[in-house]
Amino acid sequence: MELSAAMRSTGAAREFDGRPVGDDVVYRVLDLARFAPSGGNEQAWHVTVVKDGAIRAAIGRHVLPVWNEYAAQRAAGYRPFAPGADLRWHGAAIDLAAARASDHPSTLVDQLVGAPVLLVVSVRLTALALMDVDLDREHIVGGASIYPFCQNIMLAARDEGLAGVLTTFVVREEPAMRPVLHLPDDHVLAAMIVLGHPVKHVTRLRRRPVEEFTTIDRHDGPVFGGASTDPGA
Repeated sequence: MELSAAMRSTGAAREFDGRPVGDDVVYRVLDLARFAPSGGNEQAWHVTVVKDGAIRAAIGRHVLPVWNEYAAQRAAGYRPFAPGADLRWHGAAIDLAAARASDHPSTLVDQLVGAPVLLVVSVRLTALALMDVDLDREHIVGGASIYPFCQNIMLAARDEGLAGVLTTFVVREEPAMRPVLHLPDDHVLAAMIVLGHPVKHVTRLRRRPVEEFTTIDRHDGPVFGGASTDPGA
């Protein structure tokens, strides 16, 4: 698939038509995804291809309460798990224990056991250069060495005619998932990716235009547009 077309149509798909996806296809997807950049070229990712129904069911049992937390916060008008104005997490504005026990339907969680492909992506934390480790805020920089790989999986899957969704709900349940997945002590969970033949392929994604998020020289600088803004040009 032509790259620009793939980038413009790789959205989130949570419903699949039931057709299986062969191991050869998954292998090709990962074989392309492995060329993603990572800090120091450490390539510290690990992919667990989850086939066992009992393990899938266990993942679903742990992910569902997290989904309920997320959905309950959204229903109450809050951005789920977002830090405060001081860039630190101070807990949710709702009762998360009650939210975990609530019932918010999830197409994705309901399909986990039977989904064509279920991948759990982990990363060796000791291999990451966490440049924001001393900053007085929540840390994000480590993701630069793992999420380009995850996005490559999504793009490579799109090239195979597949679609899916990348979520991080499983990360919140990392302590419980460690024994289930036999996760080494130096590895942490990064994402769960579900893939398959979608019921419907997204053909046009809605995203903000470049002019809404790009400026020149400063965050509050002039808007960067398509036409040249270089005085010397």
